[in-house]
Amino acid sequence: MDLTLTENSEILVTLHIKGKLDGSNYEALIDEVQKLYDSGRRNLLLDMSEITFISSAGISALHRAALIFRGEKRAGQEEGWASYRAIDRDRGSGKQEHVKLFGLSERVQQTLETVGFTGLFEIFTDLDVAIASFG
Repeated sequence: MDLTLTENSEILVTLHIKGKLDGSNYEALIDEVQKLYDSGRRNLLLDMSEITFISSAGISALHRAALIFRGEKRAGQEEGWASYRAIDRDRGSGKQEHVKLFGLSERVQQTLETVGFTGLFEIFTDLDVAIASFG
């Protein structure tokens, strides 16, 4: 997996993810998201247009990114099944305000629909609309 950044504005950064997001690299995504938050960023667009595969670990990493950008301390503390119980609790909390997704392939979209993430994240197919959604 490769990660690159685009500074869109003072309030928004886009993190581009390329390759597979799975158990071998999901922690790198979480670490990068935490660094962005710690540096003062408060809005994150995850460009997933070049993700070829997402595993359960990758899904957990997306959830943890949302928790980090909500400012929740527990974001880095839950692992394994505890992480999935936390995801289940959050499904009914509405769309994330500070983390949004862009450019999902049909395969990744189906995976996120299966686990109920389409109710947790706003998902965009148009980059300009995604950027504008942060206001």
